[in-house]
Amino acid sequence: MVSVVDLVGLLAVVVVNTGIAAVGTRILRATLATWWGVAAYTLVLVPTVETAVALVLTGPVGLGPNLGTPTAVVALVVALPFALGVAIDVFWMPAPDEVDLPDGFDG
Repeated sequence: MVSVVDLVGLLAVVVVNTGIAAVGTRILRATLATWWGVAAYTLVLVPTVETAVALVLTGPVGLGPNLGTPTAVVALVVALPFALGVAIDVFWMPAPDEVDLPDGFDG
């Protein structure tokens, strides 16, 4: 049986990784000039960072339950937050080109 503390820890890892995916995707979309660059770097860099954060949070920090299989871990703490974070940035945030910047911003 999974305890409430373990479920809260798992939820914390998912929320942190979702934020990393949303912010990472936003940074890449704002700084890279081509759509294929954004797609390639998003598919490589963001899950790599999420995996490293998940290893730290679930290992030394001890958040979350034992999920049993590596497939379940990747699905719940990397793939699901990745999909949610990218969806948040792409579908709910305005495109980087549509955001007005303050006067005098050199970029």
